[in-house]
Amino acid sequence: MFEAAYLKTLREGRLQEKVAAARKLMESCTLCPRLCNVNRLGGELGFCGIGANAVISSASPHFGEESPLVGVNGSGTIFMTSCNLKCVFCQNFEISHLMDGAEMDDEGFGKLMLGLQNMGCHNINIVTPSHQVPQLLAALQFAANRGLQVPLVYNTGGYDSLETLKILDGVVDIYMPDIKFADRTIAGKLMDAEDYPEIAFSAVREMHRQVGDLQINENGIATRGLLVRHLVMPKDLAGTRQIMRFLAREISPNTYVNIMDQYRPCGEAFKDPDIARSINREEYAHAIEMAKEEGITRLDTRTGFRLRFR
Repeated sequence: MFEAAYLKTLREGRLQEKVAAARKLMESCTLCPRLCNVNRLGGELGFCGIGANAVISSASPHFGEESPLVGVNGSGTIFMTSCNLKCVFCQNFEISHLMDGAEMDDEGFGKLMLGLQNMGCHNINIVTPSHQVPQLLAALQFAANRGLQVPLVYNTGGYDSLETLKILDGVVDIYMPDIKFADRTIAGKLMDAEDYPEIAFSAVREMHRQVGDLQINENGIATRGLLVRHLVMPKDLAGTRQIMRFLAREISPNTYVNIMDQYRPCGEAFKDPDIARSINREEYAHAIEMAKEEGITRLDTRTGFRLRFR
């Protein structure tokens, strides 16, 4: 019978320790690989622009996620404000760059989780949490003490530090990282994070060590494990083959992968001719072919080119 990982950690008295450990990292912030070393507890702001309290953009059941997350009642999605990547093409530009959202204390954040569970959502899906892990843990402690029991999904851009991920060991049920780019130069140009490929690969190794391959119950709902997203980019700028090879050879050929076709130029993408257009059918089909050639056997069932041309 399923039990959320965080409930065991709470019962053993370790969740409070993890809240304290994560908050400690904010004193000279090293929560993510940006290593800003600012005192966020003292009001200083680093790359993400978020202080000591959570800042949240929205919370609602989401039906656009992968089938094992959505089920019948949706994924309980909470969008955290800001991001530690700031991709120039971000499709949530208002949230990640323009900081759309409202500050919320731990109790308010925890009540959002409980509200989504009460609406029947199959999980709590925290989107872009890397820079707000202490706030997430404190809210989770509040909610778990008041009946939260559905799986916790850590939905990240993949730019996560090992130190923070190890604090999350025994807390997260489902890790859902993007792996965006395999090339350092492209990552530096489009995300100002030249070290992204090695950081993301290292993070995914740790995530898989903690939770293993994605497990899906008899109702088709994911309960634990790793689910990787990869967005196909124009001209194969993402380096799809290298990423699929890494997953098949260094993680598991049974890794559940969603190869996403929805790239379109958003944010500041129109300033760069390489990414100023949507992908085409041939580029997407080639990405799927590369994944299969490299040994990835478990592609999301909704995989298929969904863009419509007028």
